[in-house]
Amino acid sequence: IGPEIEKFETSLAQYIGRKHCIAFNSGTSAGHAALIALGINAKSEVLVPSFTFISTANWPLMVQASPKFADIEIQTYGMDPNDLETKISKKTKAIIPVHYGGLPCKIDEIKEISNKNKFYLIEDAAESFGASLNGRKIGSFGTVSIFSFAGNKILTTGEGGALCTDSKELYEKIKLIRSHGRQLHSGYFSSMQDHDYYSLGYNWRMSSITAALGLSQLDKIEKIIDMRRKNAKYYQSKLKKIKEITLQEEPSGFKHVYQFYSILLRNSTIRTKLMNFLASKGIMTRIFFKPVHRTMFFSKIGYGSLNLPNTEKISKQILSLPMFPTLRKDEINYMVDSIAEFFEYADK
Repeated sequence: IGPEIEKFETSLAQYIGRKHCIAFNSGTSAGHAALIALGINAKSEVLVPSFTFISTANWPLMVQASPKFADIEIQTYGMDPNDLETKISKKTKAIIPVHYGGLPCKIDEIKEISNKNKFYLIEDAAESFGASLNGRKIGSFGTVSIFSFAGNKILTTGEGGALCTDSKELYEKIKLIRSHGRQLHSGYFSSMQDHDYYSLGYNWRMSSITAALGLSQLDKIEKIIDMRRKNAKYYQSKLKKIKEITLQEEPSGFKHVYQFYSILLRNSTIRTKLMNFLASKGIMTRIFFKPVHRTMFFSKIGYGSLNLPNTEKISKQILSLPMFPTLRKDEINYMVDSIAEFFEYADK
């Protein structure tokens, strides 16, 4: 583990407001390591949303635990605390709420439920680096928190991830899991000391080059977030004139960092027509997300018939428009004008 990685970890921990940070080769590896370290196993149930990237629901399966899906609420598109309480059982050992698309979920309420029931809270903050709730950074609420630095994330290193925690015990355990169970007492390349192996571990290390790239991004992270927020504000000002779409509002006290800029359409038929129309004009849009429990894999293992009404409703309406820091006003104007044109002429 080189000095760039150690500096990146220290800087990340300081930024999020946690005592410890461990860098990984991906957010998926970080989440897998967290569940191993917390002792989640075949006897455990882990509560997750279905409205997320599939790795959130895969993590329990990676340690032979059972994912159990809770519905989302329609304000933040995060896990619904009310539905969550109905899904708790004696087997529940952990909960993994997701901060969707850059907006904090109702993590305060979820944390209260977690504390009351004494199970682990794992924040999936992969999409929301730099977001905050009432001034407190997302990633500082859970037993552990997971970040991703993949190519489309707020802070990107091309590929990579990190785990943050305040627990010294978890920190030491996860360091072993990340690197072959090997105990490093000093710099690997600056020492002749022999290193012993204390547990089963994996090769989930981040490279020094990746960490150096992460440090350069972290130096300008507030500027990157500000650019995204300004783009979103401009989008909002233009799109609110189009009555056929619904915009997500930023609740009071919630700071949205806009990894995604998403709108809601009336139904999936209109959405498909709009996507095709925009594609014909060179505008690529995406659906984030279709329900995990409806994927071929999760349907095959018995989850396909679950009833998650808000998840189903939002996933049939949502559409994510292009969003990146250097998006220009004329590009946003072109996209908004194209959407307006669709509803004026094409949606007949």
